[in-house]
Amino acid sequence: MDAFGDLFRGMRAQGSLFASSTLSPPWALHFVDGAPLTLCTVLGGAGWIVPEHRPPEHLRAGETLIVRGPEPFTFVDEIGTRAEPIACGEHCATPEEGGTRHRLGWNDSCGDSGDGATTLIVGAYPVRGEISRRLLDALPVVLRVASGGGADAVLDHLAAEVATDTPGQQMVLDRLLDWLLVCAVREYFDRPGGEPPAWYAAQRDPVVGDALRLLHDEPAAPWTVSSLAGRTGVSRSTLAKRFAGLVGEPPLTYLTRWRMTLAADLLTERESATVAEIARTVGYTDAFAFSVAFKRARGVSPSEFRRAGAWPSGAVSRQRVPGPPESDLANPARL
Repeated sequence: MDAFGDLFRGMRAQGSLFASSTLSPPWALHFVDGAPLTLCTVLGGAGWIVPEHRPPEHLRAGETLIVRGPEPFTFVDEIGTRAEPIACGEHCATPEEGGTRHRLGWNDSCGDSGDGATTLIVGAYPVRGEISRRLLDALPVVLRVASGGGADAVLDHLAAEVATDTPGQQMVLDRLLDWLLVCAVREYFDRPGGEPPAWYAAQRDPVVGDALRLLHDEPAAPWTVSSLAGRTGVSRSTLAKRFAGLVGEPPLTYLTRWRMTLAADLLTERESATVAEIARTVGYTDAFAFSVAFKRARGVSPSEFRRAGAWPSGAVSRQRVPGPPESDLANPARL
């Protein structure tokens, strides 16, 4: 799997909160779920997404916004709307209660509801694990994807699916949300004048892209710069220079951070696995060597990290800390 696709492995929608709201002005929906990622798209009409502490964003038909949480945001018909905000979380008021349709799963028609009506679709996306947080770190607070791109095909399928009530609908909608998320983020990174993460742009380089794919396909392999260069068909010095120049760090430093990210998720997801088993899974010969490398990279031991279930209080989080040379961390036999 490539470096971009790998970051989505822990981001699979499963029974996610979907909302279908057919709105007539004035309206104001206040989304208070605190979800790490929320996708908002308009099938018809238009409105304004108003994040906390951020400028408003106008959302037109066919456009998609991804709002990074956990701060709440509001969807309104116009700035300064006279509508009273309706709090939307696990439940929004029903039409009979003066609100809109908002529920787990779909069973609502998104058909014509009158002139000036706007149909909003929302997916509150769960994000779990260190791998997924690595993707969050690469995203802005608000990510806009205009209509006319690859995401349009997803919206067509989504519009067709929400208009029906069929068996397996939630599964289909979950997978459509996965598809929409990948397309939206990819289009955002690929936009003209964009500033994608260095590792994303580096995937297009024929040498560094191959090296990144190898590191992600075989993270437990006993990589050295020489062996990686041999697999990519260039000299050791060429690979080291091109990789550092495009990715921003040497190959084995990148590999070490990726291994530690994989290990962090395994520690919390596989409760029955021993530290030694996880060590072998990410390329370390024994539990001691892995524990030394993990603590140097993360500031806590694997056992402490597992007991906390996340970053414990006072631990170093998402920051680089001084450690042994990259060659030692990436090649545990040398520890």
